[in-house]
Amino acid sequence: MFDLHRLRLLRELKHRGTLAAVAAALSYAPSSVSQQLSQLEAEVGVPLLEPVGRRVRLTAQAEILVAHTEAVLERLERAEADIATSLTDLTGTLRIAAFQTAALALLPVALGLLRDLHPRLRVHVTQMEPERALPALQARDFDLVLAEEYPGNPNPRLAELEQEDLLDDPLRLALPGPADGADGPLAALRSLAGHPWAMEPEGTTARHWAVTLCRSAGFEPDVRFETTDLLLHLRLVEQGHAAAFLPELVWSGRRPTVPLRQLPRGQRSRRVFTVVRRGRSRHPAVLACRAALLRAAATSSGKG
Repeated sequence: MFDLHRLRLLRELKHRGTLAAVAAALSYAPSSVSQQLSQLEAEVGVPLLEPVGRRVRLTAQAEILVAHTEAVLERLERAEADIATSLTDLTGTLRIAAFQTAALALLPVALGLLRDLHPRLRVHVTQMEPERALPALQARDFDLVLAEEYPGNPNPRLAELEQEDLLDDPLRLALPGPADGADGPLAALRSLAGHPWAMEPEGTTARHWAVTLCRSAGFEPDVRFETTDLLLHLRLVEQGHAAAFLPELVWSGRRPTVPLRQLPRGQRSRRVFTVVRRGRSRHPAVLACRAALLRAAATSSGKG
């Protein structure tokens, strides 16, 4: 029988990419990780790693092992969930990653509900964009991730992760001055063709969506400010330095402080959802957190 601890190290290598990253994540020496994987190779009887430059990659046989390891770990997560369900009190630690606007608008309310209902549950929150948080969820750095999906930019659906919708967050064009008389959403966009823009960095889903939307209006946006901090986007719009696309969650229930215009049909909201590893969705802490987030989402939209 193969050693589960060594199988987990092999799985970690697949998700983290390097022996050094595995060692850092698990607080091991790189030499110890390498030694454990060598022992696993001896157990299996075939090579599991092959050199690629200064790095290594998994062989086809190693990929087979990792697939089976994922199934074993999913089953163990279900066992953990069943044990937690059998207890009368919810304890332990729940690790959450959330992008900025969800963290600001939803998490404080949800955390208050969890504190009142489950005072012995320890919740640890990290602000992190979905592009980084979802791989970290796969690597078991988090238990639940708040993620987003922009119109026309569907996220890859990974078999080992489960999604649950939370809310549709309206998106609007934020004007860096008084609202003009442009007739219709596309005309409003075109009126800002020569104006500086604030957008999220290149490589993010939000940036791809925003640039595509501007191009559909017939112009290439002059992006002068790049940051994932949407509160900085808002401040730049307030001071007249940039135009931006802002989601409703950025207001956190407050009245908008800048003129807003509607976007073209099919581009008017992003999907916000929670993600957990398959087998984890029945855990009482995950169920409690998702319920609290749903209540927070209803409150933010005025339905609570």
